[in-house]
Amino acid sequence: MSQTEKIDLFKSNKDQYAATQKPQIVEIKPAKYLTIIGRGAPGSDEFSAKIGALYGSAYTIKMTRKFAGMQDYTVCKLECQYWLDGDSFDFGNTPQEKWNWKFLIRTPDFVEDNDLNTAAEKLIAKGKPQEVKQVKLESISEGLCAQALHVGPYDKEEETLTKMMDFASEQGMEFHGMHHEIYISDPCRVAPEKLKTILRMPVKKK
Repeated sequence: MSQTEKIDLFKSNKDQYAATQKPQIVEIKPAKYLTIIGRGAPGSDEFSAKIGALYGSAYTIKMTRKFAGMQDYTVCKLECQYWLDGDSFDFGNTPQEKWNWKFLIRTPDFVEDNDLNTAAEKLIAKGKPQEVKQVKLESISEGLCAQALHVGPYDKEEETLTKMMDFASEQGMEFHGMHHEIYISDPCRVAPEKLKTILRMPVKKK
């Protein structure tokens, strides 16, 4: 691919981001992400601040490279992994203050730590919050996963997850690892009942 062609990782990895409301098993290959970790209720001050830090880093890296005449690319959609202390998946009965989460933005393999460090320095110099220093570059490999498209508000996701769990069980598999969400819709622009979110759960043989 020439540097005049803009990379779009979401489009070039359609096999990993294609999802319908009918659950399916997909294989998710290793990929590089910008990440930031937190704990607490979705929508909390920390939650919002860390989304801002992650996006700030992602766009600063992209624009710095672009202005330097380097390969341009599209900043990917926001994703998030959620998990609970221990091995529980019972989010519905666990206070949101005890939820752990890691926000992700998939990034090209050529983005390196020095790009991230430079972005953090620029953001701090502009007076941005210190959370930008918590953004990391990380390679994540999920392997086999159950995946489905959830249409509707986030608090109704359990219905789709139940379908995914039943489907995985029919395939002789069970959930393990972190619950993963990929936000196709912007909740600031789309009504809750029309929100589209890809739900993904790593699976293993029972």
